[in-house]
Amino acid sequence: MVSPPHEAMHRIFQHDPGLFSRVSRFLGVDIPAPVKATALPTDLTEANPVERRVDTLLRLETADQGSYLLAVEAQGKKHPDKPASWAYYTAYLWTKYRLPTALLVVCQDHATATWAQQPVSCGPPQLPTLTVQPLVAGPHNMPVITDPEEARADLVLASLAAITHAAEPDVDAILKALSTALRDAPEDVAKPLVEFTAQGLAKRPAKNLWRNLVAVDLSFYKSYLAEEVRDEVRAAVRDEVRNEVRDEVRGEVRDEARAESRAEDILLILEQRGLGISEDVRSRITHCTDPELLRHWLARAVTVPKAEEVFEDA
Repeated sequence: MVSPPHEAMHRIFQHDPGLFSRVSRFLGVDIPAPVKATALPTDLTEANPVERRVDTLLRLETADQGSYLLAVEAQGKKHPDKPASWAYYTAYLWTKYRLPTALLVVCQDHATATWAQQPVSCGPPQLPTLTVQPLVAGPHNMPVITDPEEARADLVLASLAAITHAAEPDVDAILKALSTALRDAPEDVAKPLVEFTAQGLAKRPAKNLWRNLVAVDLSFYKSYLAEEVRDEVRAAVRDEVRNEVRDEVRGEVRDEARAESRAEDILLILEQRGLGISEDVRSRITHCTDPELLRHWLARAVTVPKAEEVFEDA
């Protein structure tokens, strides 16, 4: 099953195809900004029954260097079969479209990034034939954007920075800068980035921070994430009120039960001592709800010569 982080790591390039040229400077290459971008089918299956799909495939056109293909793969962990798949993708796309093909692998941890960027050859050592060495974007080379102004200058890059650093200590500062920068962005710009970032964080601890930031800083956006947090807050308030009412009712019931018990004890002592109990005395005792006053009457009931004198000095 495809996970939310997997989707976020490659779909963000579909959302903003020009992101690749801006990311490339962090990867040690200089890729010109596209003047046009086209999303292509990701199904690379041939006539045989083996299904092969690249995560995101874009055709990017530049002003000076012509067109090329960009295949983006989201990689969550090491997988021994992946280099062969990547070799297939690039060879197939090159053959089908007759265009130079770039492969970008996006990772969220250092170990996977280190593994992914190692060159892998399909031939023996002395005959490499075809070597695959994708560009890799991950926590090792993506910028740590903690300044809201820097985030505001490139919101999509800041979102990718948060996604690729999702498991890193710096992610909290990145998220705070991004949420601050998004306050001034139009809803149609901010909303998809809120969702991409949430998907990329998945179930990591930083997801809770992002949800809270979205609920507070970006509360005017009608994203599912903000609504989800608001629903939880409403439910928490309802539960708190319900608990307070329940505790209050329990306390009242407990006090009433205690008062009733003490009233019965007072009457029992007076009766056992053979003192006459008028209806006024009985009514006053049984209708009293003050535990401390009843306690005082109970102490006096042991010694008073008349039932009416229970109330004296009260």
